[in-house]
Amino acid sequence: MNSKNNIRNSCDTGETPPRRSFLKTIAMGATLAGAMLMGAGQVQAATTWKIQSTWDAGTVGYTLFEEWCKSIEAKSGGELKFQCFPAKAVAADNNALFDAVRNGVLQGMNPFTLYWAGKIPASVFLSSYPAGPDQPHQWDTMFYSMGMLEKTREIYKKFGLFYVGPIQHDANIIHSKQPVNSLDDLKGMKIRVPGGMVAEVFQQFGVSTVSLPGSDIFPALEKGTIDAADFVGPAVNYELGFSQVTDYIIFGPPGVMSIYQPVDLMDLTVSLRAWNSISPELQQLVEDEVRIYSQKHYLAIQARNIEAMEKFKADGDTVTRLSQEDLETWRKAAIPIWFNWANKNDDARAILDIQLKYMMNDTVGYITEEDIKGF
Repeated sequence: MNSKNNIRNSCDTGETPPRRSFLKTIAMGATLAGAMLMGAGQVQAATTWKIQSTWDAGTVGYTLFEEWCKSIEAKSGGELKFQCFPAKAVAADNNALFDAVRNGVLQGMNPFTLYWAGKIPASVFLSSYPAGPDQPHQWDTMFYSMGMLEKTREIYKKFGLFYVGPIQHDANIIHSKQPVNSLDDLKGMKIRVPGGMVAEVFQQFGVSTVSLPGSDIFPALEKGTIDAADFVGPAVNYELGFSQVTDYIIFGPPGVMSIYQPVDLMDLTVSLRAWNSISPELQQLVEDEVRIYSQKHYLAIQARNIEAMEKFKADGDTVTRLSQEDLETWRKAAIPIWFNWANKNDDARAILDIQLKYMMNDTVGYITEEDIKGF
């Protein structure tokens, strides 16, 4: 009787019976837990950046880039994801790639920096050029210790882009149907080269230069419409079958694979809108990862180069080398062309100024005041 009275009294006074109170507590807890999980899911949902490389699918370059892109989601704790695409997958050519990133169709690109010479004249000095700095560490020094990275970002910002950082790749080399043992041997040859400053210097030595996309090089060599062709380094060039259509590989002096493009840099560039949409912590992660990937990419390519050179020789290809004297002659021909490009605008001039300061320092000693007198 007392217990009944107690229950009745509880109801009369508005107190919740124990069982009902317990169930209500569970329901409220579940609601709160669900809200917390939803909130956590919103915070951790990955921001996806679509990034197109200029590497063709199936090449060692693209394989390395794809592996790196896949690693970003885990490294960012699920906050950022890189969805990568090979050349032409989204943007059909280089001009379309540049515009696709600016317009937001893609959030980023992994190009050879030199591709933008026509749009950003300073970019000819953001990757190696004829007789310029010819060792990878020299470029890292200029970018990360001498203010060249900050200046580059300032330039790219004018185009609505953020230059995250350089990615070390390789030297560019020439495969030829005929031997070239000196600069004199170049006279009269028809050679595929990238264009711009590189083509202008080759023309000083009597070369007829041709601009061809990478996919057209093999058939042009096979048909004999060109005598030789520049492309990237041994690893990729072997994959493209160049040993089947040429007999000679032209290098610079020992220690220098190429006198015209010895450190062919790539980069990661993203739209400024995409960059500003992520947190400072994620921005720092991406910057750090680009520097790490730069080293990994470079070292992996160099290991493949050694293997590829053995294959080239097994296929009967012969390496010919230009001399140190040839390199010095080449640099004298290149210097006036450096200044022609630097004078296209203030940005190009500012980048070359940083590099001249470095090349003229006694730690490098590539050029002297006398070499640039009058320019």
